[in-house]
Amino acid sequence: MRQIVLDTETTGLEWKKGNRVVEIGCVELLERRPSGNNFHRYMKPDCDFEAGAAEVTGLSLDFLADKPGFDEIVDEFLAYVDGAELIIHNASFDMGFLENEMRLLGRGRLSERVTVTDTLAMARERFPGQRNSLDALCKRLGVDNSHRQLHGGLLDAQILADVYIALTSGQEEIGFGQPEVEGAHASGVVQTFDSAVLLPRPLVVATASELEAHEARLAKLRKKGGHAWWDGARAPEPEST
Repeated sequence: MRQIVLDTETTGLEWKKGNRVVEIGCVELLERRPSGNNFHRYMKPDCDFEAGAAEVTGLSLDFLADKPGFDEIVDEFLAYVDGAELIIHNASFDMGFLENEMRLLGRGRLSERVTVTDTLAMARERFPGQRNSLDALCKRLGVDNSHRQLHGGLLDAQILADVYIALTSGQEEIGFGQPEVEGAHASGVVQTFDSAVLLPRPLVVATASELEAHEARLAKLRKKGGHAWWDGARAPEPEST
């Protein structure tokens, strides 16, 4: 399944109060690596910004005046995310706004086209009782966000992609998450070792004292159980001629 890290910027905190989406930023991950196939659009809202919202995003109605409305980019957006796993920080916020945009256009539910993973819920489970904002997670997980002066859809999605990979690091980082091999899916590929490139194994020879201790141990096993498994594993003695 394709993974798409998504972030939105809005005119305010609640869609129920008439606020709208003004920016969508998406970063596609393939095999947990950014593919470069990103999606980024600004949109013109039909409402003003709430107090403080414009300052947080750095956006303004003047800047957005010549941008398309959500109705003009919805088909492109749905084609991009269709069937993907959306990775969102505080997913109820972004999904609430996007579902509202879909509802206003009579386009059904976005949640019927995608699955959603909430990194805020993941972080709260991993770091209970701690601050789990995107900035706090960057600091805790060693993700560089020094270039984040304002909230921005694409920038925050790029940062969240790094945070998500850090949050879910594990098997992929020790060799299980290999990229696809041409002509076959990675999950169906079994890597084999080339014996020709293996280093020669060291020859280990038991000392006389080690052999003596081994025989003493076998004698105890024979006395206790009548025989020792090692007796059957020994190579047969050559017949005398």
